[in-house]
Amino acid sequence: MASSSKNQPLSTAEGFICGGLAASIAVTVSNPAEVAKTRMQLQGELAKGGGQKVYKNALDVLAKTWRNEGIRGLQRGLGPAYMYQILMNGSRLGFYEPLRRTLNRFIGISPTDQLPLTSLAAGAASGAVGASIGNPLFLIKARMQAYSPALPVGTQHYYKSSFHALSTIWRAEKFRGIIRGMDTAILRTAMGSSVQLPTYNWTKNQLVTNGLLPANNIWTYLASSSVSGICVLIVMQPADTTLTRMYNQPTTRLSNGRLLGTLYKNPIDCLWKTLKAEGVLGWYKGSTAHFLRIAPHTIITLTMNDIIQNLYKDFKNNRL
Repeated sequence: MASSSKNQPLSTAEGFICGGLAASIAVTVSNPAEVAKTRMQLQGELAKGGGQKVYKNALDVLAKTWRNEGIRGLQRGLGPAYMYQILMNGSRLGFYEPLRRTLNRFIGISPTDQLPLTSLAAGAASGAVGASIGNPLFLIKARMQAYSPALPVGTQHYYKSSFHALSTIWRAEKFRGIIRGMDTAILRTAMGSSVQLPTYNWTKNQLVTNGLLPANNIWTYLASSSVSGICVLIVMQPADTTLTRMYNQPTTRLSNGRLLGTLYKNPIDCLWKTLKAEGVLGWYKGSTAHFLRIAPHTIITLTMNDIIQNLYKDFKNNRL
């Protein structure tokens, strides 16, 4: 009975809360690497040969940011990052299982079966929902992380706080400014989510069914999330670079009062211009920093999500 109740899926609301808590723990650790990634992606933007280099690599970004800006610089954008993670990963982790089970039932198979097609579709759909809801927070997070009073790269946006950022953008651009880059955010997160949870669950299932590791074991969670993190990095990096640049590009005001990005029309235009100016490697700028961010972030998020869910189930069933 105890094992059966522990294997019962959580409701969407319970999954949302557990996923949000897990992601908030993870982002505290991974945010400095996110700052480094953002600045590396903006360095030498659309410059032939990479342009002038302020930073040599991800570790150089972290070192120079620490020397010039301290812990505040390394943790720029942490406030909106917390709120974004709760909304985005709460949605992604909370909606994934209900969507996957619904899709399985729709095509006439057992909800518990791990079918690659429905797993990928559920991952992409839950990621798109999370990206849409969390877009305004990701926008201001990226701009805050890019800002450096000492060694600036890319267009600089200075905001005192998350509320100041949102109010500034709203006054200047209204709703259009708040949803700037949403199409790219949906593309990025859908690509990452389409492989993150399916590869995590597939790896965990393989480890357990082949008797390599027990089901509810920290090493099972760590091994599965490590594989998942690598897959996410490979698939998502070009869209991630595009999103950073779309969010951060300078704007010009048209005669009708609308603000328009001066560098890119849309994500496809950004990908194409980056390819022409910087080559394929331009898409993968900041990939080392992205790995330093996404590996621990994915590992901690998915591991803590399993741990928090199991603790919650124990509490819910009066086993704590």
